[in-house]
Amino acid sequence: MSGEEEENAAELKIGDEFLKAKCLMNCEVSLILEHKYEQLQQRAEDPTNQVSQVFEKSLQYVKRFSRYKNPDALCVLGNLCPETVEEATSIVPSLKTKGRVHEDEAIEKMLNDLSLIKKFE
Repeated sequence: MSGEEEENAAELKIGDEFLKAKCLMNCEVSLILEHKYEQLQQRAEDPTNQVSQVFEKSLQYVKRFSRYKNPDALCVLGNLCPETVEEATSIVPSLKTKGRVHEDEAIEKMLNDLSLIKKFE
């Protein structure tokens, strides 16, 4: 981006470093930020490594709006693209729990979300 042109995310004027960036899901960002947060907390004695307010708010945001709590199951489902809840639970048995009515709805929602992502690729 030229020095004269100012970055503006609302108008999709972003820096060159973002042009080849990969899109991440909130659950993936949450894992990355949680790991970084733990590293920063271990070095908390050093005042130069304090967690910024922006970092904390970003972490809170992705935790709050992350629909998926099991990234391993999500990756398997994303890679194998099952089309039904039954197919998904046979591929990832850990998705099965006792009172499955609500879980089936959550799995169905996840499969629908993944199929939308696939359509836009």
